[in-house]
Amino acid sequence: MSKRMETKAADNIRILSAAMVEKAKSGHPGGAMGGADFIHILYSEFLNYDPSDMTWANRDRFFLDPGHMSPMLYSVLALAGYYSMEDLKNFRQWGSVTPGHPELDVERGVENTSGPLGQGHTMAVGAAIAAKFLAARFGDWVSHKIYTFISDGGVQEEVSQGAGRIAGHLGLGNLIMFYDSNDIQLSTKTDIVTAEDTAKKYEAWGWNVITIQGNDADQVRGALKNAQTETERPTLIIGKTIMGKGAVTETGESFESQTSTHGMPLGEAGADFAKSIANLGGDAENPFVIFDDVKAVYDKRKEELIKAAKVKKEAQAKWEAENPELAAKWKKFFSSELPDFDFSAVEQKANVATRGASGTVLGAMAGKVENLIVASADLSNSDKTDGFLKKTTAFSKGDFSGSFLQVGVSELTMACMANGMALHGGVIPVCGTFFVFSDYMKPAVRLAALMELPVKYVWTHDAFRVGEDGPTHQPVEQEAQIRLLEKLKNHSGKNSMLVLRPADANEATVAWKMAMENTDTPTALILSRQNIENLPVKGNAYESALQTEKGAYIVLKSAEKPDVVLVASGSEVATLVEGAKLLSEKDGLKVQVVSAPSEGLFRNQPEEYQESVLPTGVPRFGLTAGLPVTLAGLVGENGKTFGLETFGFSAPYKVLDEKLDFNRENVYKQVKEMIG
Repeated sequence: MSKRMETKAADNIRILSAAMVEKAKSGHPGGAMGGADFIHILYSEFLNYDPSDMTWANRDRFFLDPGHMSPMLYSVLALAGYYSMEDLKNFRQWGSVTPGHPELDVERGVENTSGPLGQGHTMAVGAAIAAKFLAARFGDWVSHKIYTFISDGGVQEEVSQGAGRIAGHLGLGNLIMFYDSNDIQLSTKTDIVTAEDTAKKYEAWGWNVITIQGNDADQVRGALKNAQTETERPTLIIGKTIMGKGAVTETGESFESQTSTHGMPLGEAGADFAKSIANLGGDAENPFVIFDDVKAVYDKRKEELIKAAKVKKEAQAKWEAENPELAAKWKKFFSSELPDFDFSAVEQKANVATRGASGTVLGAMAGKVENLIVASADLSNSDKTDGFLKKTTAFSKGDFSGSFLQVGVSELTMACMANGMALHGGVIPVCGTFFVFSDYMKPAVRLAALMELPVKYVWTHDAFRVGEDGPTHQPVEQEAQIRLLEKLKNHSGKNSMLVLRPADANEATVAWKMAMENTDTPTALILSRQNIENLPVKGNAYESALQTEKGAYIVLKSAEKPDVVLVASGSEVATLVEGAKLLSEKDGLKVQVVSAPSEGLFRNQPEEYQESVLPTGVPRFGLTAGLPVTLAGLVGENGKTFGLETFGFSAPYKVLDEKLDFNRENVYKQVKEMIG
């Protein structure tokens, strides 16, 4: 491609990007204009995918981190044929396919929802790990590249430390990141907030670092070629680019490298939109145009990509014929078919902590659910994900034959990487830590809910019963927070998350069954540190626990209409069972006890079922180790909830139970006061 053609194609992206923002009167044109040269070279020469099969499992992936640079992505994808000029004209408008920040749309080439800075490139690290995991099982023919694009803001976000450290430590040679270093951020120049040497930082983490002029096509191409040959280290290409490249004032003077162009249309930022478009070779009266010769370049690239993918698919078909068992496994990994696993065969000890019960299930799945990747943030022996680790090995540089990821102390990084694994496909990501540290993970959990990713969260030490560790480690408000995602619908109209707090070991087994069967949304398992008495059941305990699949069910049922209904989730259900005995024995009350591991799932059940579990007109009492509001939706305005309304305290958990009145005597007292 001639230098003139390279410049014209990049300018075409700049024109479209600026025009989208100008028409919408909203957006970020400057960064998109500066990054156009890299994105053009990447898409026209290096990124391998199949335009006739956009979900092809063996494609390269491109993860955008700075979602505010969506005009750049939409523009290059328009050149590639996935967005129309009408789509670009409707940027940021109701019902358009070009939202302000990109939302997952693989058929159009958008591999991830991005916006909260730092998460996009960390997802790319997760995808690179998933690709290494699959190559270790199926061979080098599945190897492909994971590209990602980061901005100054993404480098500054703390999550970049975890991503950079882990990618370097694991030697992810399949990861190539372009850093769009234009020295401008939204409100300032970068030298106002940082003086760090980014190159040395990534070199210290074990990255291959290349610094170039990011608006020079030859240098971009050379850096990408260098990155292709690197197999032992991830590559960072630091591209020194020009914010708002090509922007000029009304008098024709340069308006490049201006902070204002980061976050507002050129015409509002101080540049002249019409003169800038003309300076880039476009027509301000009709800027939504793909130049004919640029279109020819991308049409040719499309043909080349389809041919190259065809060759790879033919090689894959040959491999499949020679390896039928592995081929069947590959297809199953990338299908929506559920893993072959019999949860009813899991043997649980009686009266154990649900974190331990979870570890038993994970241990049973190890080696049987072969595409399960379990991660822990330096807590595997406490969150009991080590039940899985004991039967496999942790990933290390050059060895991805195991199935465990030791993340270290970086919960947000872990959650973002899990999202990237799920986006890549072929694997089932699980990540574990203490429930109180879900606070660190929440931004990534929210994106998993928005993208409808089936990530599994193992959150243990679920209440003040963490005990001696004290209030810093005792979740109180966290359950109420995370259950909001059960109430929030995703864009498919479903509960955006499945949240399960099992009441005993058998419910924990069923909760894992539900988590593995849930392929539409993320699942949270909220698990106890301390042992819990098994719920009283008649017959097979696992069969009884299958009622968990309705979100809430009756644990103790009176022969007649109950005088009162007691409802809880987790370890508090056992306390209610004990309290119910007192109410029945002392006062002859007819008591119904309900275990409600998932309110969101329960509210999806038929009204008749809901009425049978929580009958109208019967007083309800709720017990929760979290904020009382946690059970407000189940108890109702005419009921009463006893919960924790302060931070916790440092003491042995049995002492806390007594001091904070989490015992059967207080259940008796509270119910008696409620019903008079």
